[in-house]
Amino acid sequence: MKDFSKYQGIIPAFYACYDEKGDISPAAVRALTEHFIQKGVKGVYVGGSSGECIYQSVAERKLVLENVMAVAKGKLTVIAHVACNNTADSRELAAHAEAQGVDAIAAIPPIYFHLPEHAIAKYWNDISDAAPNTDFIIYNIPQLAGVALTMSLLKEMLKNPRVVGVKNSSMPVQDIQMFHDEGAIVFNGPDEQLLSGLAAGAIGGIGGTYGAMPELYLKIRELFLEGKMEQAREIQNECCRIIYKMCSAKGNMYAVIKAILRKQGGPDCGGVRLPLAALTEADQAVVDESAAMIQAAVAKYC
Repeated sequence: MKDFSKYQGIIPAFYACYDEKGDISPAAVRALTEHFIQKGVKGVYVGGSSGECIYQSVAERKLVLENVMAVAKGKLTVIAHVACNNTADSRELAAHAEAQGVDAIAAIPPIYFHLPEHAIAKYWNDISDAAPNTDFIIYNIPQLAGVALTMSLLKEMLKNPRVVGVKNSSMPVQDIQMFHDEGAIVFNGPDEQLLSGLAAGAIGGIGGTYGAMPELYLKIRELFLEGKMEQAREIQNECCRIIYKMCSAKGNMYAVIKAILRKQGGPDCGGVRLPLAALTEADQAVVDESAAMIQAAVAKYC
């Protein structure tokens, strides 16, 4: 039986790191990886939504992962999201990820065309076949992918021994319970419901706002494991308020988070790639207020 302890915990979704020209910054990738090591999180999820993967080339995504692994190997669990909107590129990234020594690969379903379940299963299995010695995690994010993971599709995928679980970013907590009961390990996706996801059976969480306030999410999980639900709920509610504030900017939330990281003294990850919206001058107030809320919450609870 497999040991899944390496997946238990708080795993920030890795942010895209750009230089002043908008190109991938290997130095910033390495600095952000080291930043997460110092914060004490369990691992990183590389090349997903927070990593702006759909706006990057195959070569760029390889460059990011190579620089993450140069720092993280042996210090963090690394899950590499390798899906592209065609099978060949996805398989190339999967094989590359295995060669780099990642702990697992992950993939959303193909987007735009609504494919039948047997075609989605073939897509995922073809990707998995390109990394035959690596765990595979299904990324369920129906609100963006346009297709949801069903129980019948999950059961079909679990016939593949490399498929170990689901990164579940659908909003119904019931999905976590159902996927877990089917025998899959499940990562909670929506940051606003980490505590609920853990209660429903999630092994841990993978989140896009974890990088801005990892201390708070680490504390939520710690309190959950200690059975201190009221205190955990109080911190979860404060995380939600911070998220709502970050989302109030005109610029993309990840642009806000990267500005917060800089304000906290963390690595400079640049901005976001078009067509994602850059921060406006007025958004600085949102950055400042969000950073202040994080600082106050960490001082109060951690």
